[in-house]
Amino acid sequence: QLQLVESGGGLVHPGGSLRLSCAASGRTFSQYGMGWFRQAPGKEREFVAGISGDGSVTHAKGRFTISRDNAKNTVFLQMNSLQPEDTAVYYCAAVLRYGFPGDQARIYDYWGQGTQVTVSS
Repeated sequence: QLQLVESGGGLVHPGGSLRLSCAASGRTFSQYGMGWFRQAPGKEREFVAGISGDGSVTHAKGRFTISRDNAKNTVFLQMNSLQPEDTAVYYCAAVLRYGFPGDQARIYDYWGQGTQVTVSS
């Protein structure tokens, strides 16, 4: 079992930045591919970024960067130049897969509770 807890969300003005964190329980964190997804009201959950277990392979939407610190069992999402359309609940997810985990939500086995990001003036 893996438990995920997101933090770092909040209210930010357009053009601002936020850094989300996702802390994972367990001793085998490096064996999990990790992803960030978001879901806005009335919309489907969408892929934002993913990273392989060792951090060597990443993929993220243009203004976002994903990274991880396996020594601290934590994955990060750096979000820059935020716009109102980035407003959503952001979720951290994990799958027991060492390589790049992919962008499909259905393949992920573990999910955090989500953290709200609101971009507004």
